[in-house]
Amino acid sequence: MQQSTEVAPGARVIPNVVAPRPVAAPAREASTADKPAVIASDLWAYFGDTAAVKDVSFAAPAQAVTAIIGPSGCGKSTLLRCLNRMHETAPNTRVEGKVEILGTSIYGEGTSATVVRRHVGMVFQRPTPFPTMSIRNNVAAGLRVAAERPQSRAGLQDTIEEALKRAGLWEEVKDRLDDSAMALSGGQQQRLCIARALAIRPRVILLDEPTASLDPLSTQKIEELVYHLRETVTVVIVTHNMQQAARVSDRTAFLLVGELVEFAATNALFTAPKDPRTEAYITGRFG
Repeated sequence: MQQSTEVAPGARVIPNVVAPRPVAAPAREASTADKPAVIASDLWAYFGDTAAVKDVSFAAPAQAVTAIIGPSGCGKSTLLRCLNRMHETAPNTRVEGKVEILGTSIYGEGTSATVVRRHVGMVFQRPTPFPTMSIRNNVAAGLRVAAERPQSRAGLQDTIEEALKRAGLWEEVKDRLDDSAMALSGGQQQRLCIARALAIRPRVILLDEPTASLDPLSTQKIEELVYHLRETVTVVIVTHNMQQAARVSDRTAFLLVGELVEFAATNALFTAPKDPRTEAYITGRFG
């Protein structure tokens, strides 16, 4: 089912941006009534004395896809890394403000960053499989770190199979789980990284331009996967591709020079943006 592009009379229609959803994906309408899974309030992120994210506040609904778009260098990836405390792993960085994941403040006193990342998985722009590990052991790697108690061998194999199925990779690799992960194509490696993140059963998964280095066919598979993932997990995706944001997301945030310019239902933002800077960006007048 395709996303509707109907707008109110007099609305500014932005051509050639809103594209149909992936064919295989079921439709789901975004709703402002959806309970937020991720809430950022007055969020600032710094590299030294330079603010890369400036006073950003938004709420990403649960079991939905929220896209973050904007020109290169606008703070998209920095904002994403703040949502699972990855930003603070870089030297001379700090975060101010508040982020709540499922009602818990992840920057609260005594909150462990490691525990946060057990509930908030992340996949990066380029595939990052562990090169010395098999396909099987790549998926199991996160489990071994996160598990409070060791799983049985049978339980571990069931979890690996489940994660690979959720990542849409099981049928392609089920007969060669002990092969090197590096034997996979780039698109398969990225889906393997998504499976590795899903194996620990996170409540939220963050994707930082996951198709930037992939060919069109692999990109399509990842997009369809992302669109399906919202049935079981909250997804926040950074993308430089506006058509991709239109295809896979329920809500979209537009960032510019570290500031949140507009945050709205995806169809509304692309067909009738409220801020002239948003309209200028999505019509290609800058960026």
